[in-house]
Amino acid sequence: MRQSLNQRPEIRAIMCENRLRSHAFGREEHALGVPITSILTKLRFFVLRYLICITRSVSSLGHGVAISLLLACLTSRSPIMSLDLSTNFGGLVLRSPIMVAACPLTANVQNRIAMESAGVGAMVLPSLFEEQVVAWKAKHSGVVTPREQRVLDHAEGVTRNSAIPDAQTYLAMVNCASVQSSVPIIASLNGQTDGDWLDFAGELQEAGADAIEFSVHHRPLNQYDDPREIETEVADFARRIDASITVPLFLKLHREYTSVSHLARRLVSGCQGLVLFARDPEIDISLDDCSVQTSWQLSQSGFLSPMIRALMSVYGSCPSMPLVGSGGIGSSQDLIKVLLGGADAAMVCSAVYREGPDVIRKMLDGLTRFMEHNRIRTLNELQAKRPLEFSGEQDRMNMINGLQTRPEVIRARATHTHPMTPTWG
Repeated sequence: MRQSLNQRPEIRAIMCENRLRSHAFGREEHALGVPITSILTKLRFFVLRYLICITRSVSSLGHGVAISLLLACLTSRSPIMSLDLSTNFGGLVLRSPIMVAACPLTANVQNRIAMESAGVGAMVLPSLFEEQVVAWKAKHSGVVTPREQRVLDHAEGVTRNSAIPDAQTYLAMVNCASVQSSVPIIASLNGQTDGDWLDFAGELQEAGADAIEFSVHHRPLNQYDDPREIETEVADFARRIDASITVPLFLKLHREYTSVSHLARRLVSGCQGLVLFARDPEIDISLDDCSVQTSWQLSQSGFLSPMIRALMSVYGSCPSMPLVGSGGIGSSQDLIKVLLGGADAAMVCSAVYREGPDVIRKMLDGLTRFMEHNRIRTLNELQAKRPLEFSGEQDRMNMINGLQTRPEVIRARATHTHPMTPTWG
């Protein structure tokens, strides 16, 4: 079907040129009585002329609309702020501060493409478990220690239910993802004992992993004589893995440590970053048979207080340790708070399950609006605005005031709803 005259790209470009010429020169000439000869105005006009020439050569209406939008941006009276959302986490340069946590979603090629298109900074592949690595080692070496045999005895259940059936398949996935993606790909290991299986991190690096994440899963606490044994075990894990690789090593910790900030100082020489915190399954007790039941649920967005407190504590006592916040991050407000709390980046997972990869773009859009509103150009400038951690006296006074608050005040706070501003979300 023939296009109408005013729909043809070249005619639209000429009409746009006339409007832009009038906008850039005519209004000021009528107002001031003299032509505008500022360098900025002349530069804008010549750029517009160049783009219009390109538009005339484009036969596609879609391209013409895109260039017209660009022309409108160039002629905007408001100053354009150039924002830099890139960050550095433990030696990895990320184009944005959002990372997708280890989950089966990142095993899918189409999901990874969609996440990358949405602006993700890095992706962590699903976890490969100690049981799977021991089975791979037994198959290739034929030598199995008594401890490894005990691990193999229950490895079948792991491989049956895992998104990745075995270690060889995992290596192929790492290689495929590293070749296809333009953002860092992080391989994930999950285990609870020391041993030769930790050397498998070197295999992951050779397959193309840009970094290794090790999620520490401890043995039952009654198998430790002293809490320090747990921290020593973590430090030993870090040293063992770090010695077998040259790419960055990140440790994903749980919440049960006596002092995460003290542990962070012990790990400075053993790993290149910490992820706070790993998820634990929900625990419940069945009233039908009085048995313990566990289930995995998506984390609730906005429940950030324990994580932010830990981030502020570690950042305040060990600022040289790179940090990532993980758990409950589902909006741009959550992302901004985590970055202000001391994290270099934020890991998301449940939000992607709920809303799809496009939630990454929404969170970055909210971060951009926040930075523009506060005249912040880079994440380094945002980090410079981080609040200081509460002193011990302040923390105790806040606790006392909270526990002594009159019941009617508490009820009023609970029922009073604060409208969420849409500015950053």
